[in-house]
Amino acid sequence: MLRWGLRVVSRGLSAPGSAVCGGPWSRLRSVVTMAEDLGAAAASQTKTVNSSSEVVERLEENGHQSKRLKRDVDEEDAEDQNKKSPKRKIVLLMAYSGKGYHGMQRNLGSSQFKTIEDDLVSALVQSGCIPENHGEDMKKMSFQRCARTDKGVSAAGQIVSLKVRLIDDILEKINNHLPSHIRILGLKRVTGGFNSKNKCDARTYSYMLPTFAFAHKDHEVQEEVFRLDKETLMKVNKLLACYKGTHNFHNFTSQKGPKDPSAKRYIMEMYCGEPFVRENIEFAVIKVKGQSFMMHQIRKMIGLVIAVVKGYAPESIIERSWGEEKVDVPKAPGLGLVLERVHFEKYNRRFGNDGLHEPLEWTEEEEKIAVFKEQYIYPTIINTEREEKSMVNWLSTLPIHDFNSSAVESQANNKNSKNSSDVEGSDDDDDSD
Repeated sequence: MLRWGLRVVSRGLSAPGSAVCGGPWSRLRSVVTMAEDLGAAAASQTKTVNSSSEVVERLEENGHQSKRLKRDVDEEDAEDQNKKSPKRKIVLLMAYSGKGYHGMQRNLGSSQFKTIEDDLVSALVQSGCIPENHGEDMKKMSFQRCARTDKGVSAAGQIVSLKVRLIDDILEKINNHLPSHIRILGLKRVTGGFNSKNKCDARTYSYMLPTFAFAHKDHEVQEEVFRLDKETLMKVNKLLACYKGTHNFHNFTSQKGPKDPSAKRYIMEMYCGEPFVRENIEFAVIKVKGQSFMMHQIRKMIGLVIAVVKGYAPESIIERSWGEEKVDVPKAPGLGLVLERVHFEKYNRRFGNDGLHEPLEWTEEEEKIAVFKEQYIYPTIINTEREEKSMVNWLSTLPIHDFNSSAVESQANNKNSKNSSDVEGSDDDDDSD
């Protein structure tokens, strides 16, 4: 419209006051005014639209900022809650099936060898019990295990001590980040200086094995048919009882000589229980309680008894193994070994009834422990034995052992063992299998 009005002017319309065209000029002025009004309206509408868009954009932006702000606040609240949660020294009662793991103890820098502690520390971090940097450096949370179990060994009563944030529903949150074959079954507060390894008075292990392992070497047996008679069970228990007391177990571990004082260990009890049948195979459980055990000690103690019962070695070899002579002691398979319980009698007497701390006894958790063993530990032992025949394969190696080594060999081996123990030093840790 505005352009049309300009074209009219360009065609030579007279100026105001001209006698030629008073009426047309008036009409032109109306047209120009109308065009200006339309332009102003269009500009106003554009401004309104732009203003509306800006408002919408600001609202959306404010909405996103509100969401981000709420999320940030929630995260800060969670972090503040963790920071506000007090750090306290506690012990955790653990149960786990060791199959597929390279033992209990974490080996930083060896990621290909997965351990129980790898999964435990990850769960502690994810649940908010410990900061991430404590997971990388376990000394920061004063972490200590009661017993180092070896590859494939399970536990029904492992105890670890550490400092954690006492968050709400702590056991549930830790277990939510653990696989089902690793469970935290209990938690108790302990004194600030408590160390689960150093404060432990004794440890009880069990060893579950098929009873055909006790069949005499001169008798052919079928695994699923064999049943242990009472006479053989009595002989087994007679031999196991020989281990009670303090003896020099340098022949039952590696890198310890007969002169090494740390090779002396105190055994409180050792016996084999009544046999029972699972999956058509008869099994029995040997239990042993001692102050502490060296690497492979329990498996060698059992291995030597099996060699005697089967007729490969004389009964006198057990006493001979405690002397300075080097004796070839066979090591039974790791499958079947379970850390049953750890004992804190001295701690319980001093702090268990002081009104601030509980005794480290787990009577209320015994049912959960029994259920876990039935669900995860025993089936693993039984099924693995059936599939891999670890005991059958090990029994076939007994004839190659030399249970009557010469005195010359013994002296040479003792010298080598003594040199090894000088390098390694004493080891009072429980390194059993």
